[in-house]
Amino acid sequence: MSITWVLRPEDVARIRFAFSPMWELVASLRTLQTPARQSIHLPWIKAARPLLGGLDLAELFALVPPAGYLADFITPPPDTPVPDFAAELDRVRSTPPEVARREAGHVKGTDRAVLERFMADPEVGVARVADTLETYWEACFAEFWPRVYALLERDVLRRSRQLAQGGASGLFAGLDPAVVWTGERLVIDRPWCHSGGLHGDGLVLVPSAFWWPSVAVMSEPYQSTLIYPVLGVGTLWEQGPPPAPGALAALIGRSRARILLALAEPATTSALAARMDLTPGAVSQHLGVLRGGGLAVGMRLGKQVVYRRTPAGDLLAGAS
Repeated sequence: MSITWVLRPEDVARIRFAFSPMWELVASLRTLQTPARQSIHLPWIKAARPLLGGLDLAELFALVPPAGYLADFITPPPDTPVPDFAAELDRVRSTPPEVARREAGHVKGTDRAVLERFMADPEVGVARVADTLETYWEACFAEFWPRVYALLERDVLRRSRQLAQGGASGLFAGLDPAVVWTGERLVIDRPWCHSGGLHGDGLVLVPSAFWWPSVAVMSEPYQSTLIYPVLGVGTLWEQGPPPAPGALAALIGRSRARILLALAEPATTSALAARMDLTPGAVSQHLGVLRGGGLAVGMRLGKQVVYRRTPAGDLLAGAS
């Protein structure tokens, strides 16, 4: 069984990338329920479980089962490239009660009594769910988000280059084995059937660490969205980049050497700061020195500046 989307030229032109803290948070609920499915996240599970305290997740677990359909209103498709959690939470809070009731009724395999309670008063239920999501975020996820953010950001930058250089064919060829591009149709291997076109607003591609290694889709009445597994998830819970080799550190300084090595993948100042456990100001100063020495260069993408190594920087990092 599969989902088939017909992409017209205007749909291909409107392909955009985004990543979503809300999607990662909701996906992590499945990780908590079935840790064996994602043993790669065991370091986070071990850190998060003691933080749950008296938090009651029963309603969230009812709406987000370990497998199958989850209530879509909890994971609205990102409407900006990098939405913040507060903005996404506001979108959840604004869900019309009739939408929440209908989607909750589609969920299978969880506590029916909890779902019936939610559907009996979905307006109050949505507010209650949003409050629980906020508490869960603050208790178990916010401190880990910069690490997840950096991984997702690197993936989006990599895929954006693929799209720019190879078009849709180059992009989808390496996205995931479950996703096949035929030239005008996107076929996604999923356990239900659907065939149709997009509805005029393009396609959103969302990398995910906590949905990994699976793909997921959202469609009408939401914007068509494909969630795909992020590359490099095996590095997510590493303590940081490897120590800078002594010779390189002695030459340009340990922090600058670590940053130069980290720029094997393009990154923003904020992402580097999160990975290096440095302030953005300190990273900015080090990047200025690396740029002045011809080892790194900045590229503006929208409102952000993304840094990468120059060929000279590659040679120096490789020689180390």
